[in-house]
Amino acid sequence: MAGDDHVLVVAPTGSGKTLAAFLSSIDRLMHAGESEGTRVLYISPLKALAVDVERNLRSPLVGITRAAARRGDEFREVTVGVRSGDTSQRDRRALVSRPPDILITTPESLFLMLTSAARETLRSVDTIIIDEIHAVAGTKRGAHLSLSLERLDALLETPARRIGLSATVRPHDEVARFLAGSARVQVVAPDSPSRLEMQVAVPVDDMTQLPAHPSTASDSSDDAPRGSIWPHVEEAILERILQFRSTIVFVNSRGVAERLTARLNEAYADLPARGKKPHRPAPLAAPRPKSWVAARSPTALRPSWPAPTTARSAKISAPASRTTSRRGGCAASSPRRASSSASTWAPSTS
Repeated sequence: MAGDDHVLVVAPTGSGKTLAAFLSSIDRLMHAGESEGTRVLYISPLKALAVDVERNLRSPLVGITRAAARRGDEFREVTVGVRSGDTSQRDRRALVSRPPDILITTPESLFLMLTSAARETLRSVDTIIIDEIHAVAGTKRGAHLSLSLERLDALLETPARRIGLSATVRPHDEVARFLAGSARVQVVAPDSPSRLEMQVAVPVDDMTQLPAHPSTASDSSDDAPRGSIWPHVEEAILERILQFRSTIVFVNSRGVAERLTARLNEAYADLPARGKKPHRPAPLAAPRPKSWVAARSPTALRPSWPAPTTARSAKISAPASRTTSRRGGCAASSPRRASSSASTWAPSTS
């Protein structure tokens, strides 16, 4: 990361590759002289990821600054800015009048900056970090980004160094060529064998002699017949949900996902009547008043957050998102359709 060559880093999610890319630039910026423009450009194809990176980058900066102050080192504070489609006009003007050392943006926002007066703030860029490069490599959006990067290099006295980051991209040589063309690219791809943890669990002792579940003792409907395995499965899933902050449940059809969502909400509401007190894990931050249980498809590509409805009811909304869950909730997924999503309110489990 601290060298002069272009670098493509392929490492598993959570390995710290994004922070490593920033740290080499932060170390250089803290000991460099004052600059009139942006020095490091971070490009993310996901707008939400760009905002998260900006938020998560400020904590290391505070820690590094305090450590340097305690040691008595001479340094200057490193500033961070975000430019995306949600950035207000006031903030955009501030980015032009006071360019940050590190600018976090998206491919589309970079294109807009290059076609406006804001491009003057990019004339001092020396490092470009492209995160989630697999999301744009080989696509029209990636071709558009490559054109913007070449336009940016045309503004600079020396072409900027490019760092590509990904967790899943293959093949490495082709993506390296996409990153920097014919220039030399150092590929950093340490071995990362998959570690699979799997457990086969049966909610009853004998599946040939299914006992009647308390929740179906007075239920004569066809959906939950006496001796069915489903009430026991639902109770086992609910116990797992209450033990963790986030749970993903995969099922084989949309109908099962919707019924399971409703049954889980009903089972949770019936816990006090059955004399059971749900386990509540310690909250990560301020506790939320409610959480939700959602049925959602794993084949969808774009995030959406369906509006919740009242307890014991379900609502279908589209478009769906890739499988996602909030703290204290559960996502039950069906591979049948990418446009189905059902969500209901459940009492807080966080």
